[in-house]
Amino acid sequence: MDQILAFLKNNSRLRGLAGPVLIVMILAMMVLPLPPMLLDILFTFNISVAVMVLLISMNTNKALDFLSFPTVLLITTLLRLSLNVASTRVVLLQGHTGPDAAGRVIDSFGHFLVGGNYAVGIVVFAILVVINFMVITKGAGRIAEVGARFTLDAMPGKQMAIDADLNAGLIGEDVARQRRAEIGQEADFYGAMDGASKFVRGDAVAGILIMFINLIGGLVVGVLQHNMDIATAAKNYTLLAIGDGLVAQIPALVISTAAGVVVSRVSTEQNIGEQMMGQLFKQPQIIMLTAAIVGMLGIIPGMPHFPFLLLSFGMIWLAYYLTKKSERAAIEAQAEVPAAPLIAEGADASWEDVAQVDVLGLEVGYRLISLVDKAQDGDLLRRIKGIRKKFTQDIGFLPPPVHIRDNLELRPNAYRITLKGVEIGSGESYPQQFLAINPGHVTGPLAGMETRDPAFGLPAVWIDAGLREQAQIMGYTVVDPSTVVATHLSNLINTRAAELLGRQEVQQLLDHLAKTAPKLVEDLVPKTLPLGTVQKVLQNLLDEGMHIRDMRTIVETLADNAPRVADAFQLTSLVRVALGPAIVQQFYPSAQELQVIGMNKELEHVLMQAMQASQNGVGIEPGLADTVLNESRAAVQRQEQMGLPTVMLVPAQLRDLLARFLKRAVPNLRVISHDEVPDFKTIRVTSMVGGNA
Repeated sequence: MDQILAFLKNNSRLRGLAGPVLIVMILAMMVLPLPPMLLDILFTFNISVAVMVLLISMNTNKALDFLSFPTVLLITTLLRLSLNVASTRVVLLQGHTGPDAAGRVIDSFGHFLVGGNYAVGIVVFAILVVINFMVITKGAGRIAEVGARFTLDAMPGKQMAIDADLNAGLIGEDVARQRRAEIGQEADFYGAMDGASKFVRGDAVAGILIMFINLIGGLVVGVLQHNMDIATAAKNYTLLAIGDGLVAQIPALVISTAAGVVVSRVSTEQNIGEQMMGQLFKQPQIIMLTAAIVGMLGIIPGMPHFPFLLLSFGMIWLAYYLTKKSERAAIEAQAEVPAAPLIAEGADASWEDVAQVDVLGLEVGYRLISLVDKAQDGDLLRRIKGIRKKFTQDIGFLPPPVHIRDNLELRPNAYRITLKGVEIGSGESYPQQFLAINPGHVTGPLAGMETRDPAFGLPAVWIDAGLREQAQIMGYTVVDPSTVVATHLSNLINTRAAELLGRQEVQQLLDHLAKTAPKLVEDLVPKTLPLGTVQKVLQNLLDEGMHIRDMRTIVETLADNAPRVADAFQLTSLVRVALGPAIVQQFYPSAQELQVIGMNKELEHVLMQAMQASQNGVGIEPGLADTVLNESRAAVQRQEQMGLPTVMLVPAQLRDLLARFLKRAVPNLRVISHDEVPDFKTIRVTSMVGGNA
């Protein structure tokens, strides 16, 4: 026997066939004649299943723990109807032989439960049907209907909360996917329960009709076919019909009660029994007040004194017991907590009081909350997810999550972006309006509130939605409020990429590379270079607008040169040479000829001498610095007018000096060295610093 059970347990295919086989057997009972002994077994099985379903529903902590309940409800209803059909066939065929013609179960329900009095049986049956049909089933159906409606209404808010937790980094993709699945299952469950409750109501109606059919049909069959007198036929067939109805209605009542329990409970960590006992008997004062009221009713003349006073004294004892129990629990809890020093006026500070600063934060005014609320068609969260994904693909590492919160200190339409708690950008966005940005070639003005694009500083106008098409025709770039905030955020995190790359992110990069090249990473960190130096090299690359997607080349170059070079800036220069083709391709994607800004040879010589003097502590002459700065700005302006990349080509010895010197003054200028240009590229100088091209 144990081997058979183990075989069934391990064979998933057989378990999968259990459902179809059960349905086929239930349907077969409607057409195949069943002996009374088998009817007794099936009626007992029906009662057992109903009790088991009720106990399971009482011990579930939340509705989703019993997801199959709507299907179970349908199958048990179908089972009861099939048994009614099978028993009706036996009652009409064998009812003339006596009350036990349809089996001992129906006979017992017809005699023992109602004392053999068919009038009492009819009344009891009618009461059970009314309770089941009008009270329990109708109430459970209404709760399921309202629960399904509220669950569907709450889905957008729950989805938004999941997306917010995901964007904030509080949960991972797997947990978010699981929570979304639970939300969908919850909606499906209450929707299915709303429909399944109709089966139970229909079953109650069918029970009434089947009982009357058995009564009338039994009288007709007994009197006309078996020549029974009306009194005997009425007694036999009425008791059989009542027993058949009761044996079906009692399990139906139990199943309906289980349905009501499942849909009416509030999901907590406790089952329904623990909830009821913990909340009904939680307050001894309420029990004592109830005991006093019941005791007062018991002493009124004419009232039955014994039951009222007995119950009153029982409640007084229960209230006393619960009071003493709570006092003991309080004393034990106090004994477990160490006594505080008498001189302490308050709790001492601890590390739990230290609040970590968000690496990336977005604070919004209250009118911009709709941009992050999916229930109000806000799509800013989705856009931020897209920004982080694109940043990861373009730059080469995963940026920290953006923590979004509302800030009542901001203006209603204002927002601000913070990096490590410090504001790095701010602006305003107006829901229900659009920002029309002037790229420089529009055909006319627009009616609206003039402003500037917060991301790039271009002149712009906030316009109503009705002017959107007109603005596009006039040459404006029209964006929605979410795009304004998202573009600003995207621009800032791209320009501040070096500050977002912490040691944790560098370690994650190395761990990711170690999956495909473990020996390479092992030889570099920490054997040859400390993690901080690798971080500084990567930050230098990001600081000059480079991506770090080619981590293999970067790590190989560092591993080759680290034994003889320890300075992070010198290592960065060597890495840039190794990444030369990628650097050039970033500025000239498909050009064979590089049209660059050159530098006069005499100026190069002077700068090299100045650099040597700077290393000796003399520094660059202010007049020379102003000359280089002004000439560089003029060259960049000429390049932009010609529509060419603003890239300056200088000797390798000057690249680091000029790159750092011109970074703040001419932020859109990129400086590369001759060593970084691949041999297969040709160079043409289109602008000159310190002379004519």
